[in-house]
Amino acid sequence: MNEDHFSKSMTYAPGLPEGATFYSAHKKRVTSMAISAAVERALKERGVEVDDIAEIVFDLQRPFMPGLTIETCVENVKGALAKRELQHAILVGIELDRLAEQKMLSEPLQSLIDQDEGLFGVDETIALGAVSSFGSIAATTFGYLDKVKPKIIGKLDLAKHGRVNTFLDDLVASIAADASSRLAHRVRDEEEKRLSTNN
Repeated sequence: MNEDHFSKSMTYAPGLPEGATFYSAHKKRVTSMAISAAVERALKERGVEVDDIAEIVFDLQRPFMPGLTIETCVENVKGALAKRELQHAILVGIELDRLAEQKMLSEPLQSLIDQDEGLFGVDETIALGAVSSFGSIAATTFGYLDKVKPKIIGKLDLAKHGRVNTFLDDLVASIAADASSRLAHRVRDEEEKRLSTNN
């Protein structure tokens, strides 16, 4: 984009007072479309498909939602992945996993991430931060998934041959938890809409 196209209305933090914007002719905004594409690409490159996460959501929600389809779960995974907070967490976590694989981090961080040190906890902290905008259902579901590690989460956690998924397994649990919460709220909204229409 040509820098001439930038204006005061294209600031990093719209709504700030006149003299307190992050606008600069030397900075370009990253579009949400570019971030979404990067997240999808990063997950695929690490062996994670939307369908893999949708299967976890389906297993979690099927007991409470008769007639639930995998397509609905896919839709809610994609909806959760549209959240910037989650996108940013995914990009940061995957990048740290990649750097650890390439032995490009400084010690002792390199060893902590490479060995998925039990007391490290930053991987869970980032993933938990990403569930905060989806409420308490997402937070408790994340805790469950982090312990049980079903399906793709378990595969990522047990990856060998130099693969580092210290952050990725927790991030996938976060995505599944967020999508489950999103789905639960939308199903309730639909139920209430039907009830209000019938009364």
